[in-house]
Amino acid sequence: MKRKNIITFILAFIITCFMAIGTSFFTTKSFKLFVNHPIILTFLFILFLMLSWGIIKMFFERLDEKKENMEIKKSKFNLYFDKHPFLFSIMFMILCWLIYIIAFYPAILSPDPSFQILQYFGIDNKYSYYSILIDKNVILTNHHPVIHTIILGSCVKIGLKLFSSTNIGLFIYSTIQTIILSFTLSYTIKFMKDINTNLKFRKICLFIYAFSPVFPLYAMSPVKDVIFGCLIIIYIITIYKFVNIKNDISYKDILKEIILLILITLFRNNGFHIILLSFPFLFLLGRKNIFKYLIIFLSVISFYFSYNKIILPYFKITQSSVREMLSIPFQQTARYVKEHKKEVTKEEKKVIDKILNYDTIAQRYNPKLADPVKNKFNRYYTNQDLKDYFKVWLNQFKKHPITYLEATIENTYGYFYPIETKWYVHTRSKRRINNYGFDYHFNKLNSLRIFLRKLSIVFQYLPFIGLIVNIGFNTWIILFMFFYLFYKKEYKNIIYLVPSFIILLMCFLSPANTYFRYALPNMFAMPVIISIFNKIKDKHLS
Repeated sequence: MKRKNIITFILAFIITCFMAIGTSFFTTKSFKLFVNHPIILTFLFILFLMLSWGIIKMFFERLDEKKENMEIKKSKFNLYFDKHPFLFSIMFMILCWLIYIIAFYPAILSPDPSFQILQYFGIDNKYSYYSILIDKNVILTNHHPVIHTIILGSCVKIGLKLFSSTNIGLFIYSTIQTIILSFTLSYTIKFMKDINTNLKFRKICLFIYAFSPVFPLYAMSPVKDVIFGCLIIIYIITIYKFVNIKNDISYKDILKEIILLILITLFRNNGFHIILLSFPFLFLLGRKNIFKYLIIFLSVISFYFSYNKIILPYFKITQSSVREMLSIPFQQTARYVKEHKKEVTKEEKKVIDKILNYDTIAQRYNPKLADPVKNKFNRYYTNQDLKDYFKVWLNQFKKHPITYLEATIENTYGYFYPIETKWYVHTRSKRRINNYGFDYHFNKLNSLRIFLRKLSIVFQYLPFIGLIVNIGFNTWIILFMFFYLFYKKEYKNIIYLVPSFIILLMCFLSPANTYFRYALPNMFAMPVIISIFNKIKDKHLS
């Protein structure tokens, strides 16, 4: 009881801090709520802390109770679903998604994949100016993963060559991606059955996959995050299997894991960092299989550096700009200049100007999006320029650390504050590629698209069900599972949650606040993460 009280109190305190900080930034865009109303906020903080502590303890106690496995009626639907979880789930999902596939034929083309298509066809675009190109004749860069750009561009090329149609090419890609997503989600249903997840929960997951607009809309959106999210789901499952494996890992499993991890590094530039920070936790499991884990890990590291240092340079493909890793300090500098402009010295102005164009940085500053600041990054910077910038950055931090902290929190708080809900997918056609000779367009079912678009907007505000796409709430669920497993001393099984925490960390380091695409892997993986959690929890009750 003492252990439970301490652990639940810590979790309640963290969540209460999230609510207090989030509310302050949601309403005042700063810590002003703490400064202007300290007594009221302290009272509300204590009240929410005690309330949340009581609720969390109640959930812990409910989870500790052994429940009878409730059997649901074996209708024809349930029988087929239970007997053929993989194939039935695929057919059911595709059938339910068909209305979105028809309405948004050939694809929902947002800005990023539009620029990727231009890059593939060698057409000059904004990404050509983010870095100094290795070869001016090769404008394809690794700002967006090259493998995804090639697949997307190749599909469009096939459509143009065989059918003289951009739309058919895009639909080829959409079909491939829809198949990958439906197969992956169906695999999670099958996996749930394999670990004895009850039929009722599996059925709920199937309905979420089939009827929640987030899945079909992203299936029709050719962004890199969808396939990457599928790979992360499989990675989480393999981590759980490795943690609970009873026999030695086969060489077939080693090969499959190496291929999976390589694909993760190829489909997202930060995929390597997720593996680098999560896979080594398997080394803590003991001597058994440690050599085989080491083979997997070193193989992926070797591939990653070979790919980035040898293969891409050989084909004259330029790496993404260093600016992509500097969203946090750039936002802090921009906020500092905006709020303390009179304190910036002439020398500091010159140093900042060499990196970010000082004259307009205050006007460009968007507290929830770093792109306007980063877009003026000087690609011709020198290492000395960057060193000088960080000296200025450090000196300004010492003068106004709260400004820096506010800049970072306002750019991230939506990832832990459920009130800030902002899920979306681009549902309007972005026809910028048509300016370069392509012919991309939706069909004439405009009324149907408007209805589905409004449905997707309303969905996030529906009681309970809308929480499926709430990033902050999903963060709370991950934290809850972590603390409960810690309370149960399931230290080894906590490892399967590590990838989700690393993805969350990447969201904090990202340029945008509450950006659904960045949190997509965690959102898509949530049903299977919960099913694994239930499996571990039930082990203590058997």
